[in-house]
Parts: sequence; C-alpha cells; structure tokens
Amino acid sequence: MDKTIKKINDFREERDWRQFHNPKDLSISISLEAAELLENFQWKTSEEGLSADMENVKEELADILIYSLMLASDLDLDVHEIIEEKLQKNALKYPIASSKGSNKKYTDL
Repeated sequence: MDKTIKKINDFREERDWRQFHNPKDLSISISLEAAELLENFQWKTSEEGLSADMENVKEELADILIYSLMLASDLDLDVHEIIEEKLQKNALKYPIASSKGSNKKYTDL
C-alpha cells in the first residue's frame, strides 16, 4: 500500500496539485466520484450496470480510492490501522450470532 500511496503522491507533486487538495476538497471529491460511480447503476440492476460499462466502474472506483488514499496520507493516517480499528468496531456492532445473513442495521439487531 505504501508504494501505491507514494506513486499517487508523486503524481500529484509533479503537477503541483497538493495546493488544491485540502481535507474539505478531497472529501468533496470522494463524494463526487462516488456519485459518478452510482450513475453506472441508476435505473439498472447490478448486473446491467456492470455489463454496460465495467471500464467506467473501474475508473470511478479508482478515483474514489485515489482521493481517499490522498486524504489519509495528508492527515498522516495509517490506512491499515484505521481499517483494522473500524473492523474491530464493526465486529462489536455486528456480532456474528445476531447479524449473520441479515441486512439489518446494528440498531435493529
């Protein structure tokens, strides 16, 4: 992951774009790219959305991940650590015994 983050940051530095990448704008960009990803599925089944333009799905997902990794890097957050912490919290909110096979939110379990 560190190599990927370095490659992303090098790409950004070479273009002098860091000046535009504050936490607010990176967060907005993540949301905008997520909306663009959703457009692939609007008024379609999952299968139809994927078969219609998988290349665009990949590109939009990559944009979301790139902006997310930039934000984590800029905030000096360890991606592995924050994911592990969140998984531990989710394990407490969604114990296997009550959540397995269920799509209910933890407040409804």
